Amino acid sequence: MSTVRKAAVALAAVSALALTACGPTEDGAAGGPGTPTASPTASPAGSATATPAPSATPSKSAAPKKPATPTKPPKPGSTDPDYDVFPCSTFDVTFTASLAEPTTSSYLLKITNKGTKACRALGHPIVTFGDLDGQATERGAAPGIEDALRLEPGQSAYAGLMGGANDGKGKTVNSIALTMNTESDLAQTPLKASTPGLYVSPTKNSVTAWMNNAEDALSL
Repeated sequence: MSTVRKAAVALAAVSALALTACGPTEDGAAGGPGTPTASPTASPAGSATATPAPSATPSKSAAPKKPATPTKPPKPGSTDPDYDVFPCSTFDVTFTASLAEPTTSSYLLKITNKGTKACRALGHPIVTFGDLDGQATERGAAPGIEDALRLEPGQSAYAGLMGGANDGKGKTVNSIALTMNTESDLAQTPLKASTPGLYVSPTKNSVTAWMNNAEDALSL
């Protein structure tokens, strides 16, 4: 073989060898394991995501307290039978006057509770004589409002009225009028009674406080 031909053969062999060495492998061409894969970028030190702390479990709400049940207020005066007993007025009673002793022109006054509720006969009766000015003078002491006579329906109270002995200074009247002491400004209608020939002394007339019996009323 000539020298030129030998050189050509050698050159071709070298070229083929070079092509084989540079070409991709079968695995690489098919995307096999030989193909390097992208490595995940490492997180910078200290930037690792912290695991979130579990949120605090809310404490169980305290059950709302039931509102205290208000106690019923006691009925006013429920322990006192007299809490709603008011003074007697002329609207609550009937009235009579009976001659007890002519010499001193003494009359027994009587009131009776005509209502359906109890009332109290306070102090002294307020008595006027016919068309004369003024009223009968109070005689003796009277109990306080808390101790005044309590009149149940149908019960009576008594007072002694005395016109006084004829001293030549007084006048004679044929009627008297009564109103009750109520310790208030209640307007009352006077109750009248006939007293024929009742002599009224300007200085000796008098009336007792209300009593629970006629004998006491006339003895003062």
